[in-house]
Amino acid sequence: MSITLAQQDTLRVSLLTCSPGQEVYSLYGHTAIRVQVPKDSIDEVFNYGVFDFRKPHFTWHFVLGQTDYMIEPLPWKYFIIDYDRRGSSITEQELNLTPSEANCLLAALIENCQPENREYRYNFLYNNCTTKVRDMVEQVVRGSIQYPDTLPHQTAREILHHYTAQHPWAQEGNDLLLGSEMDTILSERAAMFIPENMMQAFDGAFIRNGKGEMRPLVRDKKVLLEAKEQVVESEFLLSPLQVMLCFGALCLFILLLEAWLGRHFWLWDVLILLLQGAAGTLLCFMFFFSEHPAVDSNWQIWLLNPIYFIGIPLVIKAATKHKETLWYAFYFAVLALFLLFSPWIPQVFAKITVPLALCLLTRPLSYYYFCHRKKKHGRK
Repeated sequence: MSITLAQQDTLRVSLLTCSPGQEVYSLYGHTAIRVQVPKDSIDEVFNYGVFDFRKPHFTWHFVLGQTDYMIEPLPWKYFIIDYDRRGSSITEQELNLTPSEANCLLAALIENCQPENREYRYNFLYNNCTTKVRDMVEQVVRGSIQYPDTLPHQTAREILHHYTAQHPWAQEGNDLLLGSEMDTILSERAAMFIPENMMQAFDGAFIRNGKGEMRPLVRDKKVLLEAKEQVVESEFLLSPLQVMLCFGALCLFILLLEAWLGRHFWLWDVLILLLQGAAGTLLCFMFFFSEHPAVDSNWQIWLLNPIYFIGIPLVIKAATKHKETLWYAFYFAVLALFLLFSPWIPQVFAKITVPLALCLLTRPLSYYYFCHRKKKHGRK
């Protein structure tokens, strides 16, 4: 650590807000704290957004929501080079802290950087690289910070949609995994999990001391790095909705082919149940075992869960033994009830969810149509 408290006669502390990039991990922007001591040529950035891919079982812990991020100091000259390469802007808000408050903040940052303290359990909504900075500032001010009510009253999902509008697969993945907890209106403070929201909130915030005296939280604001024009490259050739339309067309084609050939394609049912159960296994695993926020309130496990694996042997047995099965009645009931109650479920579903349920509903309808035909011909 190149900074010591003894050097802090001219300490300046700033909030840095970096605009979103194009990589998935940078879609929402970034926040850091900059510490400057001009007379000693000290210029460091404290970054709470560092993680180590090399840690054992990193991916597994990430899926479980047990990812530990860490704080790391970095010279300003390297920090700005990194974000210049990404094409992001950097906005600086110099904080209006007293010398005592600035020293307390630096002391806390240095303490956090110690090997035994540097890691923290990351939580995207409630304890991320942005909220950690806010909490550190709130911890050192003499008094309390009063934030203005200037942010739009939105849900967490609406905020995420704003940042993933040009990345449909990232948006659809979020909407498939994140449940109804994302669809409640956030308070001003809760909405600060997004860097640009916190920057806006800091702009209009005041520090109120014990005597009731007020001073602005931000002394000065300036753009240190202008954003570059970024080319948005599609992750895939088709969007999720276009893929869903193709799947719907395929389901319709198979229905017409079944009607023309006069038989039910049970192997198609087996394939659908296999894919449905596999996707449901992921959703249910996240629902029951992951510590990620909002995954345990996901009503879409009604449509996607491992129970559908049970239907595979039942469909195969019924087809090979030429017997009827009650599986399709159960399958129809589950899908129909989901579609019936979906308008009242307090969750914004992924765009593909309801169309997918309608496509899946064609399978039990096809089965019972051909069962009825067989019985009718048998009576004749």
